[in-house]
Amino acid sequence: MIDIDELDDKFSIEGEVGFAELENDLVFITVSNKYADADICLYGAHITSFRPHNSMDLLWMSPDSSFELGKPIRGGIPVCFPWFGPHKTDPEKPQHGFGRLMYWEVVSTSTNASGESVVRLQLCSSDETKAYWPYDFCAEMTFVVGKTLTATLKVTNTSGQPFDYTCALHTYYSLSAIESISIEGLKGTTYFDQLTGEFGIQEGEPLEITDALTRHYLNTENQVVIADSAFRRRIKVDKTGSKVTTVWNPGAETCAKIGDLPDDGYETFVCVEATNAFDYPVKLAAGESFETSAIIGLEE
Repeated sequence: MIDIDELDDKFSIEGEVGFAELENDLVFITVSNKYADADICLYGAHITSFRPHNSMDLLWMSPDSSFELGKPIRGGIPVCFPWFGPHKTDPEKPQHGFGRLMYWEVVSTSTNASGESVVRLQLCSSDETKAYWPYDFCAEMTFVVGKTLTATLKVTNTSGQPFDYTCALHTYYSLSAIESISIEGLKGTTYFDQLTGEFGIQEGEPLEITDALTRHYLNTENQVVIADSAFRRRIKVDKTGSKVTTVWNPGAETCAKIGDLPDDGYETFVCVEATNAFDYPVKLAAGESFETSAIIGLEE
């Protein structure tokens, strides 16, 4: 049982950082500073809202998300860890790992010199995690909420043996309409098309989405821009510590089959993800750490 009063006593910052049960008794950290507002769920270390002042939310949330223990939250930035996609050998294990299905502990909250709010959450190995994955580790999610949002997954190998993992910061971006947006920054990049099983190269610029799309752009660290003509905004998507950029929209047919998405949900979001997977897993020797970050904000 999570004691909100105890969390408030230890970690709240008056007028800036607090705690609340916002959805189905799940505990959230609420952030409000001179730059932006944000909501971060302790379940899954999952940020569900980032609203720079004078802007609509940059993140998209499914109105049909269950907010239920044992199920992932649909929208925002799910943390895929320690595997991306289905488990390699056991299809019974949860899609995209267990990180998004467990409560993370609050490590600290603070305000940095420029007035940004910093929230650190942690998930370390336990009997619960070892039922899915045999290694000792400590994972930390750090959120820096300012004019931009920086979300960083840091994984430390606390075991006495090497291991590798795959991961993604599976960000859902809010759109006016899928047909009104284009994605810049991927020209000339090789991708694996998960729907066809084939490789291709992004020939043109920009990428426009007219049907279901699941592409993993390989060996790229480029900035991507989501240009939304109807909302008259351009969302900058930067990343570090990631070699794969995943772009996903389920399209109408698949969307209708996903229980926690409305049938027309595909029309108002696109996922652009900072991913480490396929030929780019993260390999950690004993005691080593690695960080993967997504940095998002509006182009001025």
